[in-house]
Amino acid sequence: MITRIHFVALLAVIYGLVLEDDPAKAEGWRLTIRGSKASSLEVPLIARVPASIDAGSHALISPEGKEFLAAQVFNDGGQRWIGLVTPGSGTSIDGSYELKPVTSTPDEREGIFFAPAGPNLSITIGREPFSVYRVDEGAKPFLFPLIGPTRAPVTRSFPMKKVPGEDFDHPHQRSFWFTHGKVNGVDFWSEQERHGRIKETSRPTVLPGPVVGRLRTADDWIDADGRKVCSDERVLTIYRTTRSRILDFDIELKATEGPVTFGDTKEGMFGLRVASSMDVNKKQGGRITNAEGLTDDRAWGKASPWVDYTGPVENKTVGIAILNHPRSFRFPTTWHVRTYGLFAANPFGWKDFGMGRSGEYTLPAGESLRFAYRVYLHEGDTDSADVAGAFKGYAEAPDIEISSR
Repeated sequence: MITRIHFVALLAVIYGLVLEDDPAKAEGWRLTIRGSKASSLEVPLIARVPASIDAGSHALISPEGKEFLAAQVFNDGGQRWIGLVTPGSGTSIDGSYELKPVTSTPDEREGIFFAPAGPNLSITIGREPFSVYRVDEGAKPFLFPLIGPTRAPVTRSFPMKKVPGEDFDHPHQRSFWFTHGKVNGVDFWSEQERHGRIKETSRPTVLPGPVVGRLRTADDWIDADGRKVCSDERVLTIYRTTRSRILDFDIELKATEGPVTFGDTKEGMFGLRVASSMDVNKKQGGRITNAEGLTDDRAWGKASPWVDYTGPVENKTVGIAILNHPRSFRFPTTWHVRTYGLFAANPFGWKDFGMGRSGEYTLPAGESLRFAYRVYLHEGDTDSADVAGAFKGYAEAPDIEISSR
């Protein structure tokens, strides 16, 4: 029986594998890819697969038996998935591949690995530090530090640490976060008097793996008097890439306590604070570029599928691109991206952004909103990193057929 799947993104990283020799143990599945684009970028994918495919490490093998692409089959959210990353060979990956399980289990620490650090989670990629998911300080969960492909942090350290040369403004802008400044009138953005808090309530998934690492959490949004305003379920997916670092952030906001109004304010929503050396205002080479080619302060408040913030970190040019998926609410989002280093996607701040109409939105009781972003940490400027190509790899997926042999 053939199951047709439309991929959310793309295929596999080269990895040392030992294949399952015993035909009695092999499930006998074939993956056929159609409509992939030639790309020199490593582009991740996640796809749903039949539950009868064994979870664990697998390899995709070409008909000639010469091509090995690492794959990871895993369970999350009551479904079975496969995760892969394209090798970035510059050619289309269309074709049929045999899916074979791997006999030896790779050391988890060689892929994406999560380690408890008190209530927080330390995240490594190939034994190298990547980030820490933090829930024990401030008013919301956040990632700090965020280590880019040059092995240097690409977000500001303040207020968690004071580093010489950094700016010490806006202490609520904690590295990498998701929140909003007006939710049923409650300020979840700042950490001023009577601000709201986002509190993690559970971690249904903490999944390490050779190709994919995934963290799924549930969170309550609570006002200054302790009343629950709404809730969310967020999914952070990190991929084992070699030339860049890529993570996906998907979140569902739920109106669990009644209608929820997201007010028109520039103070939101999916954001990070870039390393101070990258700030455009520092005049050291920092630059903001959106998909339409608008740069620096001209990109502020504009709707665009993606924005890239580039600049120097430890004498190397690096970039942070945020890509907005077409399935995300109000795609393409508007952007609260500032030349002083704030970088946020915000689909609600229309009046603040000068659009002449309100961006306020009321979510009816019992319903939900979904947002989806990819963060592409790259070396080089926007053109050399092919951010436009990275967006296409995220937004335009190939078709896949999975069939039993």
